[in-house]
Amino acid sequence: MAERRRYWSVRGGELAFAVLGLPLGVLGGAYAVAVLYAGALLSLTVLGLPFVVAALLATRRLGGLHRWLVGRLLGEEVPAPSPLPRPSGAVARGRTVLTDPVAWRTLLYLLLRLPLGLLGFLAVVGLPLAGVWLVGFPLWVRLMEPGPRPLGLLDVGAIPVGLAVFAVVPAAVRALGGANRTLARALLGPVRSQQRVRQLENARATLLAESTDRLRRLERDLHDGTQAQLVALAITLSLADDVLAESLPAEGAAARPGGPVGSGGPDLGRLRTLVDRARGQTDDTITGLRRLTRGIHPVALDGGLAEALPGLSATSPVPVDVRLDLRERPEEVIERAVYFCAAELLTNVAKHSGARSVELGVSAADGRVRLTVRDDGRGGAAIGAGTGLAGLAERLAAVDGTLRVDSPPGGPTVISAELPGRL
Repeated sequence: MAERRRYWSVRGGELAFAVLGLPLGVLGGAYAVAVLYAGALLSLTVLGLPFVVAALLATRRLGGLHRWLVGRLLGEEVPAPSPLPRPSGAVARGRTVLTDPVAWRTLLYLLLRLPLGLLGFLAVVGLPLAGVWLVGFPLWVRLMEPGPRPLGLLDVGAIPVGLAVFAVVPAAVRALGGANRTLARALLGPVRSQQRVRQLENARATLLAESTDRLRRLERDLHDGTQAQLVALAITLSLADDVLAESLPAEGAAARPGGPVGSGGPDLGRLRTLVDRARGQTDDTITGLRRLTRGIHPVALDGGLAEALPGLSATSPVPVDVRLDLRERPEEVIERAVYFCAAELLTNVAKHSGARSVELGVSAADGRVRLTVRDDGRGGAAIGAGTGLAGLAERLAAVDGTLRVDSPPGGPTVISAELPGRL
């Protein structure tokens, strides 16, 4: 239901954006032309550069307004570019503004919005009016021309043509909405170098947070698990030592060879129980240590993904069909990312999807690694919907990977991750 409401909200936003597109496009295009024209004329005077600097600063603010409209009406969240640096001195600040790529790209966006705004207005207003005119053409002609008029081929053909025009309107609005989203992403967001810096900063923060969280979990597991098991083992061995001490002869007395130790001999039953308990506690401690080391680096990855993923799939409660096409072996850090990503996705399938079968596919060729998990569950998965996909996307971004989710309500769900083979 939420997806359906969002669908209709976006569609209504596309209509509103198309209606507003013409006045906004005219104003923005006129502003861009005026800035360029006046800047070229005033460049011969001392007022030229200050005028262009002020105009570019205002252009940045207009870019923020258009980003807000695109996000609010089209559902496309365009990240804001980094703020301008503020060097000391008026000349240095003016040079920074004049060489700001964000402002010039926003000016280009305002120019290109004019034809798109015109097309959008025609799609929302012009096409429906044309359809109404064509469908009612026989009536309009008879109202405008007095006297009887025979039904001609033009009267008959205008109605289906008008209906076809009505049918084209939704597709035209969607196409123009997509064009506006693409234009906004390309020109209103940060430049590629800024995006890359921001991605690296986010990846660094994600790696630091993940490493800190992993160290805390490791410390907690060692403190609450392995350390407690070792303490229990030490207590058990101490009890066994007490049993043996009780059976030893008193100080200064000699034990007869072949005779019983002490006065009554050791309590063999109790001693056996304590030794069995110590053996069990030792096994539990070893198992816990193996689990901890497996969480740091899975031993199965020593043989690569070809050996690790089938073993991982065998532990899933949902039947998994594994399909591997590993023509080259990725770097160790990429293999680890793919392995943990597959483990997280299979866990999500078992917990949330209600699926009866899963397909797990991994391919590695031409320097790219692609992981695909497809299930026949109920669908509705989305990044940020509480299934851990947002955190998974952040962890993949730390190794230059991307996560895509295609999960319509009712299923099927297809989640794919793409990573470089080497960093």
